Amino acid sequence: MHTWTLIGIAIVIVGFLLRLNPLLVVTVAGIATGLAGGLGITATVEALGKSFTENRYVAIVWLVLPVIGLLERSGLKERTQELVGRVKAATPGRVLLAYLGIRQVTAALGLTSLGGHAQMVRPLVAPMAEAAGNREGRLPAPLLERIRAFAAATDNVGLFFGEDIFIAIGSILLIKGFLEQNGILVEPVNLAVWAIPTALAAFLVHGTRLLLLDGRLRRDASIVASSAEPSTVEGTEVEG
Repeated sequence: MHTWTLIGIAIVIVGFLLRLNPLLVVTVAGIATGLAGGLGITATVEALGKSFTENRYVAIVWLVLPVIGLLERSGLKERTQELVGRVKAATPGRVLLAYLGIRQVTAALGLTSLGGHAQMVRPLVAPMAEAAGNREGRLPAPLLERIRAFAAATDNVGLFFGEDIFIAIGSILLIKGFLEQNGILVEPVNLAVWAIPTALAAFLVHGTRLLLLDGRLRRDASIVASSAEPSTVEGTEVEG
């Protein structure tokens, strides 16, 4: 092996800098790396095909994105906002709190792909929370951005502290392997059990932040509304 096998990295860097087609750039980089490593063109293509076949589940997630785009174009966001707008008790904090509970429970059962920013937060959760906040009037852009940020954070917290309860998740296996390397033998089920108190604490802490979010939004919205009202100044006419 020699340094020419690193030519694929250079091709990727140059291709991305020139804003070329990413699929074309990666394909050319892979073929160039194979040829530089001493493989023939046939063996290189076979290696690329084998890698794609063995890891095809990685590319499945990209098939979801066109579906989400089609649903949004057909009015998915508007329908979810209309649905939440009919629930009088719904607030941004309560909507996100419900999603936090669902996200943690499903992640604890191993359904980590059920939620996510692209497939759940962006098209569904964030619009629902925004609709709950806009019931009494259109919120200004900074407050809407805050709701979206909390929606993304809620998904992260629910997934991060919920998935460790599932014994067959990668993080549990990583912890088990690290402890075994240091002479500590722990069963995955014990690690999962001890992850339950952490998940409950995360739910209480972030759930409290979500409930406090409603009060902050009302206070900030009233401040913005009052500052936007035109001030009336009574003047006196002076007769000359």
